[in-house]
Amino acid sequence: MKGQVLLVAGLAVAILGSGVGVVYTEHANRQLFIELQKLQAERDNLEIEWELLQLEQSTLVTDAVIEQTARTRLNMLIPDPGAVLYITPQ
Repeated sequence: MKGQVLLVAGLAVAILGSGVGVVYTEHANRQLFIELQKLQAERDNLEIEWELLQLEQSTLVTDAVIEQTARTRLNMLIPDPGAVLYITPQ
């Protein structure tokens, strides 16, 4: 009789512990899933920003933009053709 009571008590503790473990695991799983969704959204935003930066870079490296920047910010001008010296290898 005493052995059966201990067996039932032990099984009850094991079942209770198992239930608590399942609840904890589900909670941790939900928290990690929420974090995963946030990181995926951040990744998507960074990919969009990267594409915009690549587009901006491609427009900034055109000859017209470089020439305009040289004229306005650096006050550079195209020299007169007579003032240009050509160096040729001998």
